Amino acid sequence: MFDRKKKGERALLVLPHSRSMGDGVRRGEEFAELVRSAGAEVLGHVAARVEDPNPRYYIGTGKADEVAEAVRALEADVVLVDHILTPVQERNLEKLLSVRVVDRAGLILDIFAQRARSHEGKLEVELAQLKHLATRLVRGWTHLDSQRGGAIGLRGPGETQLETDRRLLGERVKMLTKRLEKVQTQRTQQRRSRLRNTVPRVALVGYTNAGKSTLFNALTTGGVYTADLLFATLDPTVRKVDDLSCGPAVLADTVGFIRELPHDLVAAFRATLAEARDADLLLHVSDAADEERDLLRRVVNGVLEEIGAGDVPQLSIMNKIDLAGLPARIDRDADGKPSQVWLSAATGEGLDGLRVVLGELLGGERVHATVSLSLGAGRLHARLKAAGAIVAERIDDSGWHLDLDAPRSVLAPLAGGDEHAAPLRQLLEVEGIEA
Repeated sequence: MFDRKKKGERALLVLPHSRSMGDGVRRGEEFAELVRSAGAEVLGHVAARVEDPNPRYYIGTGKADEVAEAVRALEADVVLVDHILTPVQERNLEKLLSVRVVDRAGLILDIFAQRARSHEGKLEVELAQLKHLATRLVRGWTHLDSQRGGAIGLRGPGETQLETDRRLLGERVKMLTKRLEKVQTQRTQQRRSRLRNTVPRVALVGYTNAGKSTLFNALTTGGVYTADLLFATLDPTVRKVDDLSCGPAVLADTVGFIRELPHDLVAAFRATLAEARDADLLLHVSDAADEERDLLRRVVNGVLEEIGAGDVPQLSIMNKIDLAGLPARIDRDADGKPSQVWLSAATGEGLDGLRVVLGELLGGERVHATVSLSLGAGRLHARLKAAGAIVAERIDDSGWHLDLDAPRSVLAPLAGGDEHAAPLRQLLEVEGIEA
């Protein structure tokens, strides 16, 4: 092969495009922004029309020679390809170009590795990187044979350096998986604690750089890092929101999505994405000034389906109306239910309307009422208290008088199967809830 340079700040971009890829110009601009987010300098780009991928290079042989000439002319350190390459295609291009070649998946993994801050996030990124690397170990170390086999039919090279690398990599993957399972168990316990407190859970989702973290900071005192960069925020941040008519809620900021997000990365970031999967409501944030916002919304919804969050109720948030020159407003469906809020998280325009809508949507899922239970309903009283449904209580000779504030989904299971739960069942019937 060749001696790879450790540096890689000077990059030549290869931008494959086809009829099925949509707007090649927009896609190329996004890829260039990804490269700049990774800290590399973009020297130039080579566009390549690819309708029938070449199994050797993915791009055609003539275009591959053109890329080689551009690498020599620009003295590039690395070639970045805006597509997911097979290990064979990546190796063949490296051999032809004599510089490091990184595909779209490898670039995104590199950005995630730079941005992860929490212990959990670093473990998730390393696990995804190792799984990506496992398919790209090549048989280039046979001169470092460490032993030879001695059994009949196994004479010749024994465990080569390549096999050693694979074994060590596999052991590291197992260790990281065990560590992540432990961390994720702790995070699951934290989420269960929030469930017991019956606080509504809201998660921000959307395409990367749509303004989720800016909106998060505007609604909370989170202080999440924001920048005009792709994947500025990776680690999940959870904060309490108090100024809603329905009472307090929990808001989670999640990692932004992007086209062709590596599957290994989606699988690794289970804890981050679980905030979206376990939410009562998703705020799907879009850039109102982006002409491709509908396409990007479909990309986000595709990832949500992949992680099992496709059925979670959504409220569409059209952000950056100040850049689009649009007024703040609230759109409602035929039943009068809020479906879309237009706002600017940066200027604060429309935020009050969003708070009103959140109170309306989350409050409609909660029961605020008083119920009286007999002294024999001690077990039910304990379950209501454990669920965090009791705001205040009084006790006298007739029993408990409880002020309840809890989601319908929490109260309904508690009202069934207990002879002392009749008052609670009657309350829920009045509220139109089946126990």
